[in-house]
Amino acid sequence: MNSSWLIVGGLVAVAAGAVLGYFVRHLQVERESKSRQIEADRLLEAASAKARDVELKARDEALKLRDEGEGELSRRRAELSREEERLQRRRSEVDRRLEAVEKRDQVLNKRQSTLDRRENEIDELHGQTLTELQRVSGMTTEDAKNQLLSAVEKEARGDMARIIRRIEEEAQEEGDRRARELIADAIQRVASDHVAEVSVSVVALPSDEMKGRIIGRNGRNIRAFEQAAGVDVVVDDTPEAVTISCFDSVRREIARRSMEKLVLDGRIHPANIEKLVEQSRNEVDRVILEEAEKAAFDAGVPGLHPEVLKKMGRLKFRTSYGQNQLAHAVETAQLAGVIASELGANVEVSKAGGLLHDLGKAMDHEVEGTHASIGAEFARRHGVPAAVVNTIASHHHEVDQESVEAVIVEAADAISGARPGARRESLEQYIKRVRGLEDIANSFQGVSQSFALQAGREIRVIVQPESIDDLDATRLARDVAKKIEEGMQYPGQIKVTVIRETRAIDYAK
Repeated sequence: MNSSWLIVGGLVAVAAGAVLGYFVRHLQVERESKSRQIEADRLLEAASAKARDVELKARDEALKLRDEGEGELSRRRAELSREEERLQRRRSEVDRRLEAVEKRDQVLNKRQSTLDRRENEIDELHGQTLTELQRVSGMTTEDAKNQLLSAVEKEARGDMARIIRRIEEEAQEEGDRRARELIADAIQRVASDHVAEVSVSVVALPSDEMKGRIIGRNGRNIRAFEQAAGVDVVVDDTPEAVTISCFDSVRREIARRSMEKLVLDGRIHPANIEKLVEQSRNEVDRVILEEAEKAAFDAGVPGLHPEVLKKMGRLKFRTSYGQNQLAHAVETAQLAGVIASELGANVEVSKAGGLLHDLGKAMDHEVEGTHASIGAEFARRHGVPAAVVNTIASHHHEVDQESVEAVIVEAADAISGARPGARRESLEQYIKRVRGLEDIANSFQGVSQSFALQAGREIRVIVQPESIDDLDATRLARDVAKKIEEGMQYPGQIKVTVIRETRAIDYAK
């Protein structure tokens, strides 16, 4: 019984617990649902508030943009109004100016009509005046015009001649002054000795008996000597002397030395002749090299190729107008160096060009061509710098001068050859040059007489004053000088003086 109640009681308790659990779970669910509803309401209110804020901001932005657009529109309207006013003012100004131009055009048309009328009147008066002048002077308009033009031309030519003379005198004075300074300074700083040689050498003999020994039996000795030395031996009536003649100065020097050795040795026969000629040739070769090295040292030009030195040394035995060519080359190098230093040019190039400018004269009988061109080619083949080669090739204007050093070398060459005492001419050459100068001057139209003065260094030309005026006299002097340069060979320079003299003579009776 008790156990039954216990069971019942247990079941009741279980049932009560289940009911109580249900109610407790239901309360929890309701509580959770209520909290979720509250959270949802809160989120909804927050979203609504945010939406209202966004809507307000959008409205504010739209109002702001509308206000800005209205302000920009107002500003544009104001600008258009101002532009329209400005255009209106300009239109009014253009209208006023157009009216002024039209009025001015009317005034100009009236003035033009007046001017045309006056021009017609002036033309009529001019025609009447010309007719009256022709009637009074007895000359036509063309004759008067020609006479006036002739007078104006004569006056203009006289003015031109005076201006040309004045400019030439000023340039000549300045050039002479500067040139005298440079040349005087250069010559004062250069001292050189010159050995005058000719195309023959004379060998003294102890007696006239030696001439027979030199000739030998049937002339075998003299033939052997001439063949070995390459010269001509002249045995004439000159007492105690024989003459050695040869255009090649080096061969002539070898023959002279050989002949002197034969005379001293006394054994004159073909075998000994060949031996002594060979010895003399070796001696001359040594002398050529030594003289070339000495010349290069004196000129201040180191580092030349041995072949260039050998060729240059041959100039020791070469002369031009009596001036020794090697000494002339050294003097030209020294003068070129002085002038280059004064002018601020390249002294080394000027010295080398001056020393080597006549290098071709040492080989011009062996190679075809002018001494300037073959000398330049020989120097170029043996490593001489291009600037120096151009000074060699251009010192006679056969090619263009590419540097101021080339001009300096040409000037130094002329100075060395033109200074007093440097060169001399034979009487025949002198007479030929004087006659050539006078013939050239007399070949021009309007020349009355011409006279060569100062050993052919000046030519004075007397012209006919009625044929040559002052301007033509200036031109004639230049033309005569140009023709002399083109047609003659001469040392130094030649002065051309044109004399035009007008005399008016009358007699008192």
